[in-house]
Amino acid sequence: MSQENNLVKKLEAVNEYEREPIPQHKLKSWKSFVGTYAGEHTAGTEFVLGPLFVAHGASAIDLVTGLLVGNILAVLSWAFLTGKAATKTRHTLYFQLEKIAGSRFTMIYNLVNAVAFCFLAGAMITVAATAVGIPFDMAMPALNDTLPTSIGFVLTVFVVGAITTVIAMFGFNQVVKFANIAAPWMIMIFVAAAVAVLPRLGIHSISDFWPVAKETIWSGVPLEGNTKFTFWHIMFFAWFCNMAMHIGMADMSILRYAKKWTAGFATSTGVFLGHYVAWIASGILYSLFLLESDNSLVFAPGPIAYEAVGIAGAVCVIIAGWTTANPTLYRAGLAIQSINPKWKTWKVTLFVGLITTIAACFPALMMQLLDFVALYGLVLMPLGAVIFMDIFLLPKMGMRSNFAEVNKSAFNPAVGITWLVTLVFCVGLNLFGEIEIFFLGLPGWFVAVIVYLISSKLVQRNYKEVPSPTVVHKSRKTVPIS
Repeated sequence: MSQENNLVKKLEAVNEYEREPIPQHKLKSWKSFVGTYAGEHTAGTEFVLGPLFVAHGASAIDLVTGLLVGNILAVLSWAFLTGKAATKTRHTLYFQLEKIAGSRFTMIYNLVNAVAFCFLAGAMITVAATAVGIPFDMAMPALNDTLPTSIGFVLTVFVVGAITTVIAMFGFNQVVKFANIAAPWMIMIFVAAAVAVLPRLGIHSISDFWPVAKETIWSGVPLEGNTKFTFWHIMFFAWFCNMAMHIGMADMSILRYAKKWTAGFATSTGVFLGHYVAWIASGILYSLFLLESDNSLVFAPGPIAYEAVGIAGAVCVIIAGWTTANPTLYRAGLAIQSINPKWKTWKVTLFVGLITTIAACFPALMMQLLDFVALYGLVLMPLGAVIFMDIFLLPKMGMRSNFAEVNKSAFNPAVGITWLVTLVFCVGLNLFGEIEIFFLGLPGWFVAVIVYLISSKLVQRNYKEVPSPTVVHKSRKTVPIS
């Protein structure tokens, strides 16, 4: 009983500064973010996304160059957009958006955001479960599976979900510690697994690699039922697969702890190890799996890694799933908690973890990860443009930042108009212009910027600032001390 009370006291003591700037003594150096991002982006998603480039017929040269350019653009977006906004305000995305857009709009946005994060974390729990279930001969999901495949699969998902939720409940510090411990080891396993299977692909020397890469691993021929990926698909996907986090500003919640905005460059550890080395490594593993299984439809990262390097590979998949699910659950908890600041973050995270675990029972989340990642980033992107313009550009144009807060309004129509017009524009491009979802983020961001500046000008044209009441300070009478 006393242990239970101590646990509750520890959870009650967790303060994540949801509605106030991070105090100076809580700021962290760039080293904290190296481990966090390396762990988060060398993760379960890499075991899914890398193979999907193989399935979509990416050629070897397009993959190597597309990932290089796209990842550089992603790091620059994190540093120059998210890092600068986060260290200037030191607020979470949710609190900052509430000051700009008002509480009513933020509540809707937070719900959308939390649902998206739950689905992403759920996909990662599914990935980890495919590795946990190996010793129990669990029936693995296939590419076309959408519903739970067995009772054993559901039970395994719940065990993995429970552990992930408990870690996230203890707050950002525990997430950082977990990621820093796991990240270096996971990188080595990714690389070791890919190197170990090279002889089975016919690669026995360095000079053998490129010819086999072009002709066997990334042959440029998509699997049946999949569209063909070019350099542009790969570049834009590498740049925008985390669009919600950098251009969408979700990582303000993480980078607000940074001493300097340049901590945003620490994301390079995550994207170049996770979205370059790990995607290439997992693509090699999946190519071997297709070769040796006669193009089987089974799609389970756990068994694929286990076949390559044994138990270490399976454990790597489990840890990789956790290191993505943990910070994602943490963000989802903050999104829901900001709806009612009186709610304790750990209780909200517990609730969010339960919903996420239920969602993870459906393999469709993992199988449609490529499209889902692109979609949720696109939905959240316009608000990132709003936040950046509101912080840095509106004051220079003679308009008020944080208009909902200064106007004491629950809804800033300029933000609502921007979100709606941008999404309608993107959907129109997709439906009538036949522009694929991976390419919509860039034009959408510029549309959001233009619409927000124009709508803010219109909304604020009649606004007159009410002067603060004059405060009269009475001077204390000094009593001489004899």
